[in-house]
Amino acid sequence: MPQNPEKIKDHVELFHQPEYQQLFQNKKEFENGHTPEEVQRVAEWTKTWEYREKNFAREALTINPAKGCQPLGAMFAAVGFEGTLPFVQGSQGCVAYFRTHLTRHYKEPFSGVSSSMTEDAAVFGGLQNMIDGLANAYALYKPKMIAVCTTCMAEVIGDDLGAFITNAKNAGSVPQDLPVPFAHTPSFVGSHITGYDNMMKGILSNLTAGKKKATSNGKINFIPGFDTYVENNREVKRIAELMGINYTLLSDNSDYVDSPNDGEFNMYPGGTKLEDAADSINAKATIALQAYSTSKTRDYIAKEWGQKVEVSRPWGIKGTDEFLMKLSELTGKAIPTELEVERGRAVDAMTDSHAWVHGKRFAIYGDPDLVYSVVGFMLEMGAEPVHILVHNTNEAFEKELRGLLDSSEFGKEAKIWGGKDLWHLRSLLFTEPVDLLIGNSYGKYLWRDCGVPLVRIGYPIMDRHHYHRYATVGYKGVINLLNWIVNTIFEEIDRNTNVPGKTDISYDLIR
Repeated sequence: MPQNPEKIKDHVELFHQPEYQQLFQNKKEFENGHTPEEVQRVAEWTKTWEYREKNFAREALTINPAKGCQPLGAMFAAVGFEGTLPFVQGSQGCVAYFRTHLTRHYKEPFSGVSSSMTEDAAVFGGLQNMIDGLANAYALYKPKMIAVCTTCMAEVIGDDLGAFITNAKNAGSVPQDLPVPFAHTPSFVGSHITGYDNMMKGILSNLTAGKKKATSNGKINFIPGFDTYVENNREVKRIAELMGINYTLLSDNSDYVDSPNDGEFNMYPGGTKLEDAADSINAKATIALQAYSTSKTRDYIAKEWGQKVEVSRPWGIKGTDEFLMKLSELTGKAIPTELEVERGRAVDAMTDSHAWVHGKRFAIYGDPDLVYSVVGFMLEMGAEPVHILVHNTNEAFEKELRGLLDSSEFGKEAKIWGGKDLWHLRSLLFTEPVDLLIGNSYGKYLWRDCGVPLVRIGYPIMDRHHYHRYATVGYKGVINLLNWIVNTIFEEIDRNTNVPGKTDISYDLIR
């Protein structure tokens, strides 16, 4: 009997139907699990200091890591260049994960291919997979550049990408002059920001080979880093154009992951022109907007290009001020009145909301540069960081972050939890509660479990729409960050004061 499309249940309602509820009950009986009372007893125990000590004593197990795999970052870097197809030397399952993760965040198709390595390749090596894969990818998708990275399988068996690509070109898989940069990106070390860095270095070293000139082109290079807020690229370009600065944005994926729906399919929307990327070696200076997702790339540019390299994170008032002053110093351009007015609006917004954020205790997790930037902004608002968890940390980051915390009376009591995961954070939130939690969508489980309101900032954000379309950098970014933070506080106040006649004394219309 055909279904009535008017009665098809969506995911929210479907599994509450009687047949599914019976299925779940049968499953519980088959599993022969513990009683609800025992489950509740253990759940309560996991909220204690005793369990926290056991939780932090574990060494051989990671539970819900706050990081992704290297190839994900490599693919993200690659699509920011004109006509570039990411190619993963590994299994189909791995590349499907990376594509899906990015697609769920952006709600946009994210293209990428794999060499479809299976058991045979694991034994005999993946050279033939590379030869066939590059030929098929070039014939089907007509890219201007193919950027190759690896998965764990290819790294464990020791595939040599440089040699493989040379052999594939000699076999006629792709034209000899087609750019095929590569990066070794094993997922068992580093994280997605490491993969971004490795691929960025690989692409720039490939495109700029032999392109050094005797004179500078006068441009400023910007490297965004692993920044998933598409409007940030547009905001940096807008600021540069307002100041009259000639620039090159190295890996501009803003159009790729935020393309218009105009009825025409474009597999490679936008991206940095390959000739502009090739000429980046002749720029006056390079500014990286993140430090820890660009460390190898910055070192390469400084040593091999002989170029001045700076790190400047334009988050919050102080960070944006420093960014603009650095641009003015490097180029001799004045900071325009329009940006001064925007600064005034941002300061005014902070003044409006300051009383509600000041003194709030918060926990935060995420990538090093994002955490550093958000903590800096929260300190400007007088909020007090308590738990700062960064899974993909390093010694240099923790030293820099400690310096930031010690520079403010609000940050001196904060604890940095390097290399820890979200199950560690759960113990922290139960034993030392806070007012706010800042992090990506995976924090919603901590919100449900611990009752700490979640401000969604970071990557990935998969359970809310359009956050990635807003800027978080510059003075406009200040207002967006403030909006998300202070309105989360208000929503929590409303939830706790909405019972008529009991808690609604402060269920106010005006905040």
